[in-house]
Amino acid sequence: MNKWYQLKSYSLRQRIFMSMILLTVFSSILISLVSIFHFRYEAQKYHEERLSRKENAIKQHIEYILKNTPYKLTEENTFKIFRNKIFELSDIHGLEVNFFNLKGRLILSSNPYYYSQKKTIQLKKETLDKLESSSNQRILFIRLNRDDQNVIASYSYIKNNNFKSFAILNVPYVESNDFYNEEISNFLKRYAQVYVVMLIFSIYFSFTLSKTITKSLTQISEKIELTRLNQRNEKLALQPGDQEINALIQSYNNMVDELEESAQKLAQSEREYAWREMAKQVAHEIKNPLTPMKLTVQSFQRRFNPDDPNITKKINDYSETLIQQIDTMSAVANAFSNFASMPAQDNESLNIVKVAKIALEIFNEDYIRFISNEDEVILHFDKTQLIRIITNLVKNAIQAIPEEQKEKLVEVKLERTKTTVRLYVKDNGIGIAEDQKQLIFEPKFTTKNSGMGLGLAIIKNIVENYNGFITFESTIGIGSTFCVELPIK
Repeated sequence: MNKWYQLKSYSLRQRIFMSMILLTVFSSILISLVSIFHFRYEAQKYHEERLSRKENAIKQHIEYILKNTPYKLTEENTFKIFRNKIFELSDIHGLEVNFFNLKGRLILSSNPYYYSQKKTIQLKKETLDKLESSSNQRILFIRLNRDDQNVIASYSYIKNNNFKSFAILNVPYVESNDFYNEEISNFLKRYAQVYVVMLIFSIYFSFTLSKTITKSLTQISEKIELTRLNQRNEKLALQPGDQEINALIQSYNNMVDELEESAQKLAQSEREYAWREMAKQVAHEIKNPLTPMKLTVQSFQRRFNPDDPNITKKINDYSETLIQQIDTMSAVANAFSNFASMPAQDNESLNIVKVAKIALEIFNEDYIRFISNEDEVILHFDKTQLIRIITNLVKNAIQAIPEEQKEKLVEVKLERTKTTVRLYVKDNGIGIAEDQKQLIFEPKFTTKNSGMGLGLAIIKNIVENYNGFITFESTIGIGSTFCVELPIK
């Protein structure tokens, strides 16, 4: 923080000058690092390609040996086949050659160092697993040898006439980067000479440009310094012979004329707007539960039968549904009465599958389908807000399907992953136009003749408060699918 305040203490001219110099230095360093990285990448690529060519030559030589050997091509005969040929292979191709059995134990080597060791040389299980799972049955490892040189070790299978592996060929290749290191050194020397000239030019150009930019600003800043927005402001006098400054001063003078008049209007407008938005949100949040409550009562009235043996259970179900919606309305009313924008979160462990089924009971449409890949998915969430999400999305899906459409479908699907639960609400309605998709979550935006367009905006706010997100896909004439993804804590 201290460094930041120190930077702000410099004048604008000084900051422009230092910024341009730092940009030049930074770009030069970046170019140097990229160039060094490129040289090293080219060196590594060259060594890998060279190793591949030499390895192919060794394999061709091995194939010739295998064709002319009197021994059967098996793992047990590997030592007999190559014991008189391994040093020939190494000398001709100029590389160390090692043979391992399929279990990773060293059978034969052209390096005398391995024979001076009393212990058995064994490949790591990780190496064997990677070789076995490799698509081309060849892997490369890069390591440091005793002289701190990079060694690229190639491992591949040796196969018999039946294409069955009976041994592992290891070809170590020691990188020699003397040529590339010399190239890097020469490049940096030449680049340093160019960089000195470029830095001198940058210093001159930065100084001149910063002086030109800040000259006009310095002149007008002295005039504007006495200007205050919380009091009546005096106009600035025009500067003769300076069109750019005069244009800025004239704009400021026009702003002063309008500022006093608009200040009171703006304050009044902001107060009225805040109350209108609050009233809309209250009305919308209370209206959402009222519609399903009305539908529930109507459904109960049509289906009520005192002689039904399950009448007690049905009354309890209807009552539970109404109580949930009443609780939602009560939470909204209490929150706004305390000047809160939305009800506070009252999180609890919920079976989201059960809550979704209860939320869907208020809808009488027979084309609503519910699908879940599990009977129980526990989610730490506010119950009323979860019901609000489901009922809002389902209600929007129903309203998106025209009344005259013959085949109607609203599919509610719950899907659990390792870390999240996804709620899909799919309809086969009219879809959302391309020019409306970017506005769909904006407050007060709606595609319906009724409603205030706050439902999806409120849902998005609830979901994001739980570190989740809501997305949708829609095609005109086919329908829409909304997806709410929430983390499982």
